[in-house]
Amino acid sequence: IEIDSVVCNFDRYPYQVKTYGKQFIARPSNITERSLVTTCRLVNSTRSDNNPQGFVIEDFIVTENKDVRILKR
Repeated sequence: IEIDSVVCNFDRYPYQVKTYGKQFIARPSNITERSLVTTCRLVNSTRSDNNPQGFVIEDFIVTENKDVRILKR
């Protein structure tokens, strides 16, 4: 997965996030490139060694995951 951009709205809580990226699936015969768009909400949490950013992801949804191109190997 390659992340192209992340859009966060920190004006309203819980924070709405939209992520745009690409997904590459490598198979013996080809490599499939797919567009990947996701949405979620970030809610504040206590910071810890396991959660240094202090957020929890809620309502994670994949809104787009479609083939862009297929490259033969």
